[in-house]
Amino acid sequence: MKDISILIADDEEEIADLIAFHLEKEGYHTVKVPDGQEAVRIVEKQAFELLILDIMMPKLDGYEVTRRIREQHNMPIIFLSAKTSDFDKVQGLVIGADDYMTKPFTPIELVARVNAQLRRFTTLNQATNGNKSTLAFGGLIISPEQRAVTLYGEYIELTPKEFDILYLLASHPKKVYTVENIFLKVWGEAYFESRNTVMVHIRTLRKKLKEDKQRNKLIKTVWGVGYTFNG
Repeated sequence: MKDISILIADDEEEIADLIAFHLEKEGYHTVKVPDGQEAVRIVEKQAFELLILDIMMPKLDGYEVTRRIREQHNMPIIFLSAKTSDFDKVQGLVIGADDYMTKPFTPIELVARVNAQLRRFTTLNQATNGNKSTLAFGGLIISPEQRAVTLYGEYIELTPKEFDILYLLASHPKKVYTVENIFLKVWGEAYFESRNTVMVHIRTLRKKLKEDKQRNKLIKTVWGVGYTFNG
């Protein structure tokens, strides 16, 4: 039996039961809640390795739940939603979700994505714990142990994916990463729509690093290829 707990937050009881059934067949322990407010409350009281969130929930929607949880926690979050537009998918990923699936869905694919996110998260944590060296570039300090970033003494609040992208690029200054390679290393899987997802994360990351006010960009675009860290 896997010692892994997964929270399922969905106000549609039949869907929550279906997800729980298939995850428990895989050996995971599941907890179900019917609204966003209860999801936030139980995460503060109990440890979970992964969250599956609907977006349109009573009391608090999935976006707000993610914002609040990301203030303290770093476990993978998968959105499972009837919202199918590219805007909704990108918004969910930028806010801090690790994956986005649309309803209707196949339980087999959901279980596969859960397994992939848990593998990626475990591998990333092991790699981070094995190398606790802090990276420093002028006023930019990146601490992998605390997963914290400061710029000239000011704390920069990043989503887990933004931190992972920044740490990946900064760990190998001047090395050029393709968009597909960034997605593979940060998300842990190949994805045919990776370009737009990575571009949006890079754009928000640059904004948080105040690159619009700096002459020398830390994250440089190599046109037609990808991105590099100009530290």
